[in-house]
Amino acid sequence: MAEFTLPKNSVIQVGKHYPLEKAATNTRQIEIYRWDPDTSENPRVDTYEIDLDTCGPMVLDALIKVKDQIDSSVTFRRSCREGICGSCAMNINGSNTLACTKDIKDIDGPIKIYPLPHMPVVKDLVPDLTNFYDQYASIKPWLQNETKPPVEKERLQSKEDRKKIDGLYECILCACCSTSCPSYWWNSDKYLGPAVLLQAYRWLVDSRDKKKNERLDQLDDSFKLYRCHTIMNCAQTCPKGLNPAKAIAGIKTMLLDRK
Repeated sequence: MAEFTLPKNSVIQVGKHYPLEKAATNTRQIEIYRWDPDTSENPRVDTYEIDLDTCGPMVLDALIKVKDQIDSSVTFRRSCREGICGSCAMNINGSNTLACTKDIKDIDGPIKIYPLPHMPVVKDLVPDLTNFYDQYASIKPWLQNETKPPVEKERLQSKEDRKKIDGLYECILCACCSTSCPSYWWNSDKYLGPAVLLQAYRWLVDSRDKKKNERLDQLDDSFKLYRCHTIMNCAQTCPKGLNPAKAIAGIKTMLLDRK
């Protein structure tokens, strides 16, 4: 059997432990991945004890409590706190999700928090999403229509056409799905991944967009599209309940129908 080992400077070490300063009855341990690019130290996992009676209900509340009251050096992204912006996407107890919508009560035992997997890490829980956003830009995620828009009103759709983008427009580009996909782990330089392909399909089915053939030409590539093997991790982990695999299948069907 083949054995794979990490470089010595990538092996995660046991970090610091921060016990509660005051006795409490409703406590929880939070284990947080830590890595600082400005030092030569290995990544580590620091453990923090918090009092849940003085903490909000979500994992993001616990992270904010740690940063505000225990260790201000802990680094993570957050913004809306309502599952809309996607900023606080991270891996919590083995699953990619949003810290702001993950209830602490749904987690048994210690809360284990890591950055989104298989992405370069900027610091601590902050992944580098440069490649992800470059791929998103490559699909031209905006309405393309060469006709002049109506004067003082919107481009109208039928109710049936409008319904086609349900389950697509709700994507918040948190990258939970793409970073849960093994195909994206191994081919993220070429494979667009579940999130970007779902966004591409969103414009392909929009009746107001008039660049369907050009969009399909751009996607008709063995790596950009066809690395999807319907593992379905994307649908399982999406915090908005969307199904990127279904959208990817829709793109493949469009290409087959065109031929």
